[in-house]
Amino acid sequence: MKAAVCKAYGGPDVVQLLDVPDPVAKPDEVLIRVVATTVSSGDARVRGARFPSGFSLLARVFLGLTGPRNQILGTELSGVVEAVGANVTRYRPGDQVFAFSGAGMGCHAELKAMPEDGVMALVPVGVTFEEAAAISFGATTALHFLRDVGKVQRGERVLVNGASGAVGSAAVQLARHFGAHVTGVCSAANANLARALGADAVIDYKAADFARSGTRWDIILDTVGNVSFVRCRNALNKNGRLLLAVGELGDLLKAPFQSMTSGLKVAGGPAPERAEDIIELKRLCETGAYKPVIDSRFAFDRISEAHARVDSERKVGSVVVTMRDVR
Repeated sequence: MKAAVCKAYGGPDVVQLLDVPDPVAKPDEVLIRVVATTVSSGDARVRGARFPSGFSLLARVFLGLTGPRNQILGTELSGVVEAVGANVTRYRPGDQVFAFSGAGMGCHAELKAMPEDGVMALVPVGVTFEEAAAISFGATTALHFLRDVGKVQRGERVLVNGASGAVGSAAVQLARHFGAHVTGVCSAANANLARALGADAVIDYKAADFARSGTRWDIILDTVGNVSFVRCRNALNKNGRLLLAVGELGDLLKAPFQSMTSGLKVAGGPAPERAEDIIELKRLCETGAYKPVIDSRFAFDRISEAHARVDSERKVGSVVVTMRDVR
């Protein structure tokens, strides 16, 4: 099969399309013929070894010292089940599925084997393969922070910093679904998108600092990595929650102490990879409560250009890579 292989850390041009052995489904695995995948901000960070401050050494030990240990990146996909292992009962060849491999990566390839009980589900009714490929990365993170960590309640005020990215665009929609009043922080160029996704108010980060606006929120969700507790503690209501989807090591280490001494909640860290979250997102897609935003589409042989688009830091939603056309 063809796969996008990243043998060393570097710019988009380190990603090469190479022939590699086909994976074989184990007894409890499903073999998926990939139709679409994405290049996420996480993929670009790994490829470029651009880790949050304080995580560089730990990340290289875990991911690889001079290049990614898992040389095929990619955390999410959609496709068609090509074969199933002897013990598989949930899926059969021909099923249209979407999946989230998370830290296991490996989705930038024509074939991907996934555990039957992995983070995978049938493609939502009415959703295209390209849209299905873009469901998981942003929305599982947003769902975890808003529902599980922030425990957002109907009528609360939620601010999403970075409302036009993959995580942020999902967070705006999910916060609205949960009944919150939503403020999106993004560029003026993306203000209409944020409103269309459900934001009640939009702040242009180039024109105003939300932390100095005099407005307070119950939840501030940072999807960018430029928000600190010191900066925005006065922008939180009593019992407010500062949720750091992206944070430096120092911020995460200080979070428990800040929570204990301030009466506020500060929390961050990676979101878990759970099959039940994918099932919930499938339901939300089918009810119209959530729809992934697609920035751009690239053919598989242009995947290095997809990486460059992510590196530009101008993408809106997800950058999708299409392996083949399935109608």
